[in-house]
Amino acid sequence: MESASPGELVKVTGAGPDLDGIVFDTPSTTQVVVAVMDPVRGPRFQTVNPSALAERTEDGPHDRALRMLVRRTPPPVRGSGRGGTAGARGQSGYKRGTAHRPTGR
Repeated sequence: MESASPGELVKVTGAGPDLDGIVFDTPSTTQVVVAVMDPVRGPRFQTVNPSALAERTEDGPHDRALRMLVRRTPPPVRGSGRGGTAGARGQSGYKRGTAHRPTGR
């Protein structure tokens, strides 16, 4: 499969049985996050290599549960790992904390 876009129906092939899935995110060119149905744990996300994906056209028996998992999960956040904006260092204008203010002697 060349490129996977979010919401696309795929089949995860590779080690173990083939699993029906729905693409959730593509964080890089070598990783795709797919919602799959685990027989023991239920619907979950799995990170796979794009070469382990094959297209599928028909809906599977677990697609409703997978769509609900994708819908209730917040979209992935891009940017720095510390929660700030990329390239910025805190708030501008306030470089130091406030100084001690004596009340008088």
